[in-house]
Amino acid sequence: MEEQQGSWGITLSLAFQSIGIVYGDIGTSPLYVYSSTFTDGIKDQEDILGVLSLIIYTITLITLLKYVFIVLWANDNGDGGTFALYSKICRHMKVSLIPTHQPEDAELSNYSIEVPSTKMKRAQFIKEKIENSLVAGILLFLGAIMGTSMVIADGVLTPAISDDIVRISIVILILLFVFQRFGTDKVGFTFAPLICVWFVFIGGIGLYNLFKYDVGVLKAFYPKYIIDYLRRNGKTGYISLGGVLLCITGTEAMFADLSHFNVRAIQISFAGFVYPALLCAYIGQAAYLKVHPKNVSTTFYDCIPRPLYWPQYVVAVIAAVIASQAMISGTFSIIAQSQSLNCFPRVKVIHTSKKYEGQVYIPEINYALMIGCIIVTAAFKNTTNIGNAYGICVVTVMVITTCMVTLIMLVIWKISILWIIPFFVIFASIETLYLSSAVYKFVQGGYLPLAFAAVLVTIMGIWHYVYKERYRFELENKVSSDYMRDLANYPNINRAPGIGLLYSELVHGIPPIFPHFISNIATIHSVLVFVSIKHIPVGTVAMEERFLFRQVEPREYQMFRCVVRYGYKDVYDNPEEFEQQLLQYLKEFVRHENFMLESKPRVQNEEFIEQHNPPPQIPSASILPFIPQLNTSDRIVSARFVSGPILGAEDEIQFIDKAMEKGVLYLFGEPEVRAKPTSSLLKRITVNYAYNFLKKNFRQGRDVMPIPRARLLKVGMIYEI
Repeated sequence: MEEQQGSWGITLSLAFQSIGIVYGDIGTSPLYVYSSTFTDGIKDQEDILGVLSLIIYTITLITLLKYVFIVLWANDNGDGGTFALYSKICRHMKVSLIPTHQPEDAELSNYSIEVPSTKMKRAQFIKEKIENSLVAGILLFLGAIMGTSMVIADGVLTPAISDDIVRISIVILILLFVFQRFGTDKVGFTFAPLICVWFVFIGGIGLYNLFKYDVGVLKAFYPKYIIDYLRRNGKTGYISLGGVLLCITGTEAMFADLSHFNVRAIQISFAGFVYPALLCAYIGQAAYLKVHPKNVSTTFYDCIPRPLYWPQYVVAVIAAVIASQAMISGTFSIIAQSQSLNCFPRVKVIHTSKKYEGQVYIPEINYALMIGCIIVTAAFKNTTNIGNAYGICVVTVMVITTCMVTLIMLVIWKISILWIIPFFVIFASIETLYLSSAVYKFVQGGYLPLAFAAVLVTIMGIWHYVYKERYRFELENKVSSDYMRDLANYPNINRAPGIGLLYSELVHGIPPIFPHFISNIATIHSVLVFVSIKHIPVGTVAMEERFLFRQVEPREYQMFRCVVRYGYKDVYDNPEEFEQQLLQYLKEFVRHENFMLESKPRVQNEEFIEQHNPPPQIPSASILPFIPQLNTSDRIVSARFVSGPILGAEDEIQFIDKAMEKGVLYLFGEPEVRAKPTSSLLKRITVNYAYNFLKKNFRQGRDVMPIPRARLLKVGMIYEI
């Protein structure tokens, strides 16, 4: 009983905190919904009831029913958002465009994969069809990056829509972005009580206006007023839907920020507090408009009782700032997830909170968003035009979420088709109707998010495409087992004391950059580990499951392959900790392998010895300018490639410890990617110019990895893809 009470206590505490971080965006929608809907004024008093009915049922169906009670359960081990849905799908189906799948990944404790039941033939059939379709994989990827791009556009537009006064808005924006470096936890949690005050204000003022002006607006709960409104206004009513949908802005933030809280906390805070307050606010404004229809452009502030006007104004400004904070933080999280899955150029991700793993700060993105917000605010100058653009962002992400959750229902949840069909038909129909209405206002500001998203999708698409092609090049040209066995026969290759960590992207086999390194340096460390950083589509990977080792044959070479697995919320360790962890688990691997060899006859295993391949055709290459020179006295240990026989586990561990005493050198492969001369013009432009431009202007791989520059040797070559 005490444990249950403690659990409920934590949930209620999280529910309170979520009010300050999650609901700032949807909570400030009453500032502009009616003015954005009735852009040409109110022509008929009955239209007020029609729009109010639309608002009531849009919030109830989309936000409350779809997101709070259905979509939140589609989280990826507690993480939400478009990319979390994509990660969840990739984990259950082989739809990733990069062939890095390893059977051992499914054994991770956070992988949470369930093998489809043989009784569920429908799920298995759909799964096989999607896995065998390249088009399906591309569409899923495009949906994920499109949703991500729209959320980022949302992060640009949310601050800009917060205030009508341009100068005040710009000052607030600059202050907001300057304080981002302190982290979401410190900035957002400080204002949680004020957001509670905001909802109490708008809910209480709404009830005051309802009883003061016209209780009859409660008739809007009868959905027939929606049909009458659309029938009466025709095309004008249809276009006005673009303003109505602004009442659900920030709905996706509930899902995207889920990692900071839990499903029950969001459900309690929204259904028990936020939802009633929002309905009271919109109902009260409608009652005011029944008496003062000409004040529709300034409804929110005009309906405030005079004694409460300035307190409400101050709280409104603060609430708008907090709304912006939530979306900006969501943008940081999404880009961090995108980068970890190789869908975004490398940027510096700073984890700002030890308490919340998902709270990150990205300096480059922060100031790019600031510049974008200032330009948008100064250029558009009023919330109506910004609202036209904002609506497209909101509803596009919702349509993508509906499609992905439907796929999860079919393949992963495997629930009855009688539930899936109504879910998809009802919500896809509503959201498509709203999307078409929002797109109709393309010229009045709707072009902005589409142009912004097009740029982001292009960047993410180019980066992911070239990364995929580069990985396939390495996979097709990986080093053969014959080449590795013959290394000892080359008289010019020597072993230097110490441990070498050669980084590459390849998780299957030895990368083609290794022979190129040998041909130019002709020296290998006495212990060599081929390290590959692999990002798994999960939030976190437990430390005891992070390192996956393989022995490179022959065993006497003292060479190993190591795949280091990270989730998209995991923090890279500093070099000293990383080295200690890697070598600790390497020694455990050595003990385990020796035990297995001593307990049963040695059998050649496909997982430890690569399949025989023809020697790779290494393209023309050049070493990058910076190459540290080894001291002559330390360069050659022996003319022999093999140091001597290893008699057992302790002997081998002692050998590793002695190598560790000589230090660790990081060998980092940085291939230059070029399109083949026979490639199409589009591919040559994409690879040779667009991709290389992004690579030069974003961070390099060595800047993201925990690699000390004093012990870094860069190895470069040319990949023709």
